[in-house]
Amino acid sequence: MPRNDDERGAAVPTGRAARLLRFGGMASGIAGGAAAEGLRALSRGRRPDLAHVLFTPTNTARLTDGLSDLRGAALKLGQMLSMDTGLVLPDELTAILARMRDDARHMPPKQLQAALDAEWGPGWYRRFARFDVRPFAAASIGQVHRAVTHDGHALAIKVQYPGVRASIDSDVDNVATLLRLSGMLPRGMDIAPLLAEAKRQLHAEADYAAEARHLARFGALLAGSDTFAVPGLHSALCTPQVLAMDYMESVPLDTLVDAPQAERDRVAAALIDLVMRELFVFGAMQTDPNLANYRIDPKTERIVLLDFGAVQPVSAELAADFSDLARAALSGDADETRQAMLRVGYFDSTTAPRHQRLIQSMFDTAMGPLRQAEPFDFGQSDLLARLRDMGLALGNDRDLAHVPPAATLFLHRKIGGMYLMAARLRARVALRPMLVAYCDTATRPR
Repeated sequence: MPRNDDERGAAVPTGRAARLLRFGGMASGIAGGAAAEGLRALSRGRRPDLAHVLFTPTNTARLTDGLSDLRGAALKLGQMLSMDTGLVLPDELTAILARMRDDARHMPPKQLQAALDAEWGPGWYRRFARFDVRPFAAASIGQVHRAVTHDGHALAIKVQYPGVRASIDSDVDNVATLLRLSGMLPRGMDIAPLLAEAKRQLHAEADYAAEARHLARFGALLAGSDTFAVPGLHSALCTPQVLAMDYMESVPLDTLVDAPQAERDRVAAALIDLVMRELFVFGAMQTDPNLANYRIDPKTERIVLLDFGAVQPVSAELAADFSDLARAALSGDADETRQAMLRVGYFDSTTAPRHQRLIQSMFDTAMGPLRQAEPFDFGQSDLLARLRDMGLALGNDRDLAHVPPAATLFLHRKIGGMYLMAARLRARVALRPMLVAYCDTATRPR
């Protein structure tokens, strides 16, 4: 029988009507809370401020708790937007989404049993010498359990929350409606392409058969590496909603925060180099930069890579465009940089000249660490704060309507996550030699 360490958990609402009711309850609760806060402001002789009345502590808790209970696309979209995508959101929304990033609740054992009965058939637990019902990890789309086979092989079994795949499109639309309650997105900004790409990516992430293929591919690409380790796949136990892989003993990346400087530098440089390999060599990128996806094997000191659900293809054209952009930016040629930015999609020909100048200024600032040949000190830099201030100044312009292509935003999400990782480790990495080496080998497809 499965081992049951904990009966607690929050059941995932599976029916469309049940999920819609949750969204409706959140929306009405937020609206009611905002109205009450506005009346309180008026009674004190103050004009109600939209951000103040919407983002009260009560409303913040109502939104984060509600989306965390729903899990699935509702929680995943919030987590995706909470990373640095280049799409500047109000501080209040950013704080809410950041809280959601690490807030996922596991489903109770009875719901888990039903989910696995549906995938493996009744009596599935007889396949194992041990199966821990309490998950050791819970995320937006599924939760992960440790199991041991009868021959003593330790496995990590990822089980998808029931109803997640069927609810993706409606959940994304409903979350977008909730986010629009803020009224703070610039006038005319069209986020429909981003939402469409979010739906596409979420459908891909909810397909565990596809994730199994990505896991096997990255395992092959990194086979024999002294730096990285990828769990082995156990295809006999995999289904479109269950993923079985090796359980790998590892510790969180955060355990390195007090490690010697050389070790922190080594890990940060390896992960940054991996991003460049994904972009310029592999033709595929794992776009979820959550630090929980990167761990350390304490015995071999290799970096363990987890979660390949968010792998996105990188076209040869896009890789070539970014290579051209990097070359132009490193050379300091403003005209070439602008043309390359147009091709990548940071702005288009209809974007107001002042907005183009602001975006190019932000990009020029972001390239600073990549231009210097000596190691960049991530721990001592205020670069993210400066970029955030510039982004807010740009985002507060109500006439800004352009949103970069989704592929560019998700790449920025990964790059932003790597910057946060290196800053967390207080790493010092020489970035220019790494980037130049990849740009020199990148070629434009014919």
